[in-house]
This record gives sequence, structure tokens and C-alpha cells, in this order.
Amino acid sequence: MDLKVVKFGGSSLADANQFRKVKDIILAEASRRYVIPSAPGKRNGTDTKVTDMLYEVHRQAERGEDFSASLKKVRNRFDGIIADLGISLSLESEFIKIEADLKKGSTAAYAASRGEYLNGIILAEYLGYTFIDAASCIFFNKDGVLEAEKTNECLKQLLKQYPRAVIPGFYGSMPDGTIITFSRGGSDITGSIVARAATATLYENWTDVSGFLMADPRCVENPRPIPVITYKELRELAYMGATVLHEEAVFPVRYVGIPINIRNTNQPEDPGTLIVPNADDHIPDTVITGIAGKLGFVSVSVEKDMMNSEVGFGRRILQVFEDNDMCFEHLPSGIDTMSVIVNAHDFKPKRASIIADIYRATDPDALVLDEHLALIAVVGRGMVRAKGTAARIFKALSTADINIKMIDQGSSEINIIVGVEEKDFNAAIRAIYHEFVK
Repeated sequence: MDLKVVKFGGSSLADANQFRKVKDIILAEASRRYVIPSAPGKRNGTDTKVTDMLYEVHRQAERGEDFSASLKKVRNRFDGIIADLGISLSLESEFIKIEADLKKGSTAAYAASRGEYLNGIILAEYLGYTFIDAASCIFFNKDGVLEAEKTNECLKQLLKQYPRAVIPGFYGSMPDGTIITFSRGGSDITGSIVARAATATLYENWTDVSGFLMADPRCVENPRPIPVITYKELRELAYMGATVLHEEAVFPVRYVGIPINIRNTNQPEDPGTLIVPNADDHIPDTVITGIAGKLGFVSVSVEKDMMNSEVGFGRRILQVFEDNDMCFEHLPSGIDTMSVIVNAHDFKPKRASIIADIYRATDPDALVLDEHLALIAVVGRGMVRAKGTAARIFKALSTADINIKMIDQGSSEINIIVGVEEKDFNAAIRAIYHEFVK
């Protein structure tokens, strides 16, 4: 029997009208049995997300200020949804507890999590489903790391008891009962965790877009949707800035082979994007699956004659970045040159220290910084079988009069990363897109 876990984002639950759409979607298929809600998002362009409202309430409480007016605004959002839906439900006791907890010094994570918690209570009442507090079944250790197996076993037992339930996204609990949250967008992860525990046939992630697009619509006009994408392709695109789904959400379902379907709450008839373990049965009609990129990188290039004969040279360079608590993105290199691509925001305050440490560690002939660098990832399982893909990318950029500052290709051959100047970022994405999509 089909069993679907469905997650709805903040825009999908921003007001009572959106709740009605969500209920229609859930009740349209009996297989949609477990629901993961986010906190209410923006109702319009000038609105504020409930999560942001709750963070502000906590900031006021932490400063010892009177936060009652700000908390009242949060309550008004939820009470407005309840009244508009016409359900018999009061959150009075919940807000009394939240206020008391904030006065006692509860954490920002606790405050933020109440958005999902309260929205879950409302949605469960509206649907007639059981409400399961995520704090009772999503577990983190004392270091804030998800205890995946303990969580999975607990959820499995709970879901056997309740054939239909609402489990709020975004948060869980630590060993001492303290509430802890995933990073922003973490309700996607909760949905994936529940899908694994329920042995779902499909994890539907409902949002305000009809799946992934082949490129950012801010760069390319009306880019084509991506009908099917693999977990690997998704990871590459998500890491480089494609943000429809939290990049960690694939892990709980990936190893048990549960596909994810990104759907649009406002256009439920659209098929969206299907994310699958492998796509052997889905032959793409384009060589590339998608293009994504990020601004804000620096290339730190170390030049030294015969560095390839100097044992430990590369390790010493990377040790400098480790000692300065910095990760690196890529390591393009030549026979006498090694470049380390790093995040500019993280690098800037440590720039002097890192340069001095590299000189001490390696005594280079030269050290060159190339700033204002943008990275663009061209991703596609079709690239493995297609000859000349890299040549087409380079030709497209050359025709657009864009200089390539860096080239890197993974051994899996599903991605090619190029570095360009930030000012050429949008033009580069457009040039590559139109080379492969006619």
C-alpha cells in the first residue's frame, strides 16, 4: 500500500486560506498519512515570518525588556488562523507556558520552535489527526548532533500506534529535554526523518514553487523545470545555491531509496520535480540537469618551483587553513601552483594571519589572491555519456566574452565547476544555459 509523508512549508501555511488548500491536498489521497508543518510564513511581500517574530520576542526577553506586545502579535497570527478556519481550539495555556519559559531564560531555539509546534497543533485539530510533539521523538545528543538511529526506532513505534499524525518540523530535543532546532529550513529534514521511519513510498515536499528549475529565474528568463533529478545531482545544485530543498534533507531517505517529490501547494496539478536514488529509467532530454552558482569566493594561489617534489607541501598549506578554522571549497592545482578556493566572508577577517602562516609554512615564490570570484556548477548525469560537454561550456563563455578564472571537474563526471569574476556571474549562467537548452 502507498504511504506518503507530506511536508508543507511556511508559505503553504501562512494563513487560513492556505490551510484549506493544504487540507484539500492531504484528503485528496488516503495515502497522505503523516504531515510535517512549518511555522506560518509571509502572507505578502511586506509581512514577517512567524519564526522571525519569535526570534525578536526572544531577543527582547534576553535583554530584560517587556516582550508582551511582540508575543501578542504572534498569538494574533495563530488566533486569526483558528478563527478563520472556524475550529474550536484555544492556545491560551500554550502561550502562558511560552511566556513563563521566556521569562525563565529559555533559549532562542525554544522560542523559534514554537512556530512549528503551535502550527502543528492547529493543523492536527483541523485535519482530525493525532498531534505528536517532535521533542518526544526527534533526538539530538549533548553536542547537538542528531541521533538518527534512536530517533528512527522511537518514531517507528509511535507511527505504528497512530495511522495519521501531524509532527511539527524544525526541532527536536537534547538528552536533558532542552529544545534544539535544525538550521533554517530544517522542517525538510524532519519530513525526511519521518519518511524513513514510516517506510514511506514517497516523501512529498510542498512549497510555493513547482519543483526545481534548470537555472535561477533571476538570471535566466523562464528556465525549464527539472522533471527528474538524482540525489547526487541535487546535492551538487543545493550546495551551490539551489535552495528549494534543505541540502541535508536527502540523507535520511537516500539510503533507504525513498524518492522525494517537490510540489506546489498553489498549483497542486503540477507534477513538480521527482528526486530519485538513480535515474536509469529516466533519460534526460538535455545533457545538463541544472546550473547553480554562488558569489563571494577568493582564490589563494601559492606558487613555488618544484613544489611537486616537496613532500608534505600541500598538507602544510591546508594545515594553515585548518589552524585558522577555515574550510576550503576547491583545490585546483598545477605542477608548480596550488590554489585554495575559500569563502570570502570567512577569509576576510583572517586574511593577514593566513597569508603570514602560508609564508612561514611553505616559503613560496609568490602568493596571489584573486578576489571577487563566483563559482558556477554545471550538473548533469547526462554529462557522463556526452562528449565535448566541457568544450561547449568553455565555448559558450568565450562567445559571451567571459574569462574563466578556474576550472574543476569531479571524478564522477556529473559536474563541472567554473570560476568567473562576480560581475560576469549572471551573464555566464545565461550563456551556459542557452548553449544546452534551445
